[in-house]
Amino acid sequence: MDSLAEPALKPTSETDFAALPLSAELLAVVAELGFQRLTPIQAEAIPVLLKGQDLVGQSRTGSGKTAAFALPLLQRLELGTREIGALVLCPTRELSAQVAREIRRLGRRHPGLTVLVLAGGEPVGRQIGALEKGVHIAVGTPGRVLDHLRRRTLRVHRVATVVLDEADRMLDMGFQEDMDKILRALPKERQTVFFSATFPSSIEALCEKHQNEPVFVKVEAEPEAAREIRQLVVRAEQEQKIGALRWVLAQHSHESALIFANLKATVAEIGKVLSDASVSTGTLHGDLEQYDRDRVMAKFRNGSTRVLVATDVAARGIDIENLDLVVNFDLPSQPEVYVHRIGRTGRAGKVGLAVSLATQRDQLKIDAIERLTGVKLMVSERPAVPRGEKAALAQALERDAKMATLRISGGRKQKLRPGDILGALTGEAGGLAADDIGKIEIHDHFSYVAVRKALSQGAQQSLSQGRIKGRKFQVTFED
Repeated sequence: MDSLAEPALKPTSETDFAALPLSAELLAVVAELGFQRLTPIQAEAIPVLLKGQDLVGQSRTGSGKTAAFALPLLQRLELGTREIGALVLCPTRELSAQVAREIRRLGRRHPGLTVLVLAGGEPVGRQIGALEKGVHIAVGTPGRVLDHLRRRTLRVHRVATVVLDEADRMLDMGFQEDMDKILRALPKERQTVFFSATFPSSIEALCEKHQNEPVFVKVEAEPEAAREIRQLVVRAEQEQKIGALRWVLAQHSHESALIFANLKATVAEIGKVLSDASVSTGTLHGDLEQYDRDRVMAKFRNGSTRVLVATDVAARGIDIENLDLVVNFDLPSQPEVYVHRIGRTGRAGKVGLAVSLATQRDQLKIDAIERLTGVKLMVSERPAVPRGEKAALAQALERDAKMATLRISGGRKQKLRPGDILGALTGEAGGLAADDIGKIEIHDHFSYVAVRKALSQGAQQSLSQGRIKGRKFQVTFED
């Protein structure tokens, strides 16, 4: 394991995707998705993974690591046989679903590609049925993957690549024994890849046990990345926080905001206060059923919900494009968690904003954050609001979402594709312009589509009365 002690590799001189030895199909998809320059972790990891070598990649959230392992995985995948050639382990079902979505997106020019999520929140029987039909890539949580191995419903004898995404988080959640058992069940001749934000001794022990001369790639947070996020602190004691939050949301213009609280009860309280103030709000916590989690996340992703309030556990794996604002209603106890939270804004060259509500007792947490990030958090003064201006403040806070979400009773299993739904809405029956339609998400047995709110009633009626791909589907609003 001497290679783990070596300094991080320098990025390749080539930073363009076109310079990579990827198939024409993958390069075409990359171009279609607008990817141009490789991120540092992609530049370092992809060439290593394409050679079939084992790898330990250390990078933070938002670094582009999913594409860093998904592209080589798709390049090396054999589509000729419907047996699992790659397995990806993730700490939560949300991250599993997100990774599977990204793999499908990157592999959309791979004919017949089948990616299955093996995680809790969905009946085991449905997953067994999908496995019996044949799957190319499985993405799942250690607990459910191990459950299928014990049932002998998951055959892994052809797995050529295994990826452990957010390996440190899986260890933190107590999955070490499960991870060991899964890795021992896989073929010895395979590629083993670890991605982790940190590199504790427990990860090193796993690497020594299950990898063969891995290459160690470490990408530090780029200094300029910190400058893309304005980090502010608003002083507020506990009983003042709700008022301070309302002020922050009204003061800082945003189309989408993610609010973190440490407790489920706090999430519920904030959600009720904001909803009562006519703010389009969703809540995410660990007790939600999978269907409700999917619904909440779909509406936030597509702009039907403008504000999402969540706990850390529930928000694990959330990746939202164009997130304007992150608010720490409660500061986390670990500074690394703070970095993970605020890393969801200010991406793709855009300036993001992170605001933390801090009591006097939070000063030690702020000091730890500043030591870790090397950034001084600016204190933003919250002036007392004169009585006459409170109505104006409330009006500034009240912003409705621009989009509405329609749920269609058909999905991937009914062979529906985004283009089918788009075509139905923009064709003669629907009559909408493409600009009136937002994000379309296809799940196994249902789909979500965002439509401009002012036109959503007509869209719902036309889809209900018409046909999509020659078939009738039930179309309802997701409230």
